[in-house]
Amino acid sequence: MLTRRRFLAALGYSAGLGLASATALAGEARYKARVVIVGGGYGGATTAKYLRLADPHVEVFLIEKDPEYISCALSNEVLADERTLESLTFSYDALSAFYGVKMVQDEVTEIDPVNRKVKIAAGVELAYDRLVVSPGIAFRWGAIEGYDEAASQIMPHAWFAGEQTRLLRSQLDDVPADGKVFIVAPPNPYKCPPGPYERAGLIAHLLWQHNKRQAKVIILDAKENFAKKSLFLRAWEEHYPGMVEWVPGSKDGRVLAVDPQRRTLKTEFDEHRGDVVNVIPPQKAGRIAEVAGLTDGSGWCPVDPRTFESRLQDDIHVIGDACIAGAMPKSAYAANSQGKNCALAIQALINDNPPPEPSFVNTCYSIPAPGYGISVAAVYRLRDGEIVAVEGAGGVSPLEGSDWDWEREMEAAYARSWFVNITSDIFL
Repeated sequence: MLTRRRFLAALGYSAGLGLASATALAGEARYKARVVIVGGGYGGATTAKYLRLADPHVEVFLIEKDPEYISCALSNEVLADERTLESLTFSYDALSAFYGVKMVQDEVTEIDPVNRKVKIAAGVELAYDRLVVSPGIAFRWGAIEGYDEAASQIMPHAWFAGEQTRLLRSQLDDVPADGKVFIVAPPNPYKCPPGPYERAGLIAHLLWQHNKRQAKVIILDAKENFAKKSLFLRAWEEHYPGMVEWVPGSKDGRVLAVDPQRRTLKTEFDEHRGDVVNVIPPQKAGRIAEVAGLTDGSGWCPVDPRTFESRLQDDIHVIGDACIAGAMPKSAYAANSQGKNCALAIQALINDNPPPEPSFVNTCYSIPAPGYGISVAAVYRLRDGEIVAVEGAGGVSPLEGSDWDWEREMEAAYARSWFVNITSDIFL
C-alpha cells in the first residue's frame, strides 16, 4: 500500500509544487494505458487483479480509503458469535506484490470526466485512460424522519461491516429475556437482498442461546415479499418457534419516523419501542458516483451492460452495487462477476478490439441458523441489450426434501466454502 508520501514520490511529485495546483500526472511510457479504479471492494479489487492478468502492459491504480477490506458478506454471523470481524478482513498486499496493482490509500474527492482525471484528498490529480468506479452504496439519510448519521450511533444500521457491526452486537447483550429487537428492512433496490432476514434468524439464535426465548425479533418491512421468503419462514419456525415476526407493508410494516432517544419507531397506524433497533435505511449509489454525474433520477448508475461503461460519462465504467445491472441483484458475487467481465471489456477496448460477449453468475447464500444454509443462484447473459437470467440455470433451494437436514447442513458448508473461494480469488 502506498502512503501519501510514497505515492507522491512514485508519481514524481515535486515538493515545490503546491498540492492544490498539482497537474495531472500521465501514465508511464512502458504502459500502453492507465486504468484507475475507485473502490477496493468485491467489484473494484476483482477488476484490478483481472485486468492485470488480462494485460500486464496496462498500468492499474486502485484507490481505496481504508487500509484493509472488511467483507459485509457473512458479517451477520458476527452478531451470533459465529465468527469474528477479523475473519472477514483482508489485506491488499497480494494485489501489489503478485499482480502489480498500484494501491493508493486515500479518498477520491473529484472526478473530471472531460479531462479524464481524478483528484484525491491529498490534493493530487491522477490522469486516466479509463476509469472504473465501484463505490458501493450510500444511505438516503433522512428518508426515514429522524434517522441520520448521528441516530445510527443509537440505532445502528450495521450495513457496513466494522464498528457498526460491533455496536449492534454489543447492544444485543442488553436485550431483556422478554425484550424486543426491531429490524427495519429497506425498500428495493438495496445491497444484499436476503441480508435483513438472515440477520433476524442469527439474532434470534443469539437470544435463544442465552435463554432469552421469550424475546422477539420483529422485522418491519415496507415490502410485500423478499428473497427466499418461504425458506426463511420455515427456518425461523424450525429453530426459534414464535420468536421471529415479519410485518409487511400491507400490515403497517412501513416505518415513517424514528426517535433514537426513546428507541421508538412510528408507522402509519402505530408506534413501537424496541430494546434494540436496527435501522437499515433506503439506499443509492455511493457518493462519488453522484458527485461525478454518473447517477440518474433513480439514484443509481445506468451502464452499457456489455462493458459497464457509463451511459452518462465517456470512458468511465461503473460496477457492483452502484450500477443498474438488469436482473442481477446487488451482491458480492454479482460485483465479482461484473468485475471480471469489465476487466475483459476494458482490455479489449484498450487494444482496439470488440468487447467479448459477457456471461455472469451469482449465488446468494444465507445462514439463518448455524449449520443451516439456503441459497438462490442464477446465470445471466445479454438479451436485447439487457442482462437477463438464463431460464433453467440456477434456482432456489427446494422447500421440501427427503434429506432436508443434511441438505441444509451441506448448504451451510457450501456458503462458507464459497466465502473462502471468492475472497481467495480476489485478494490472494
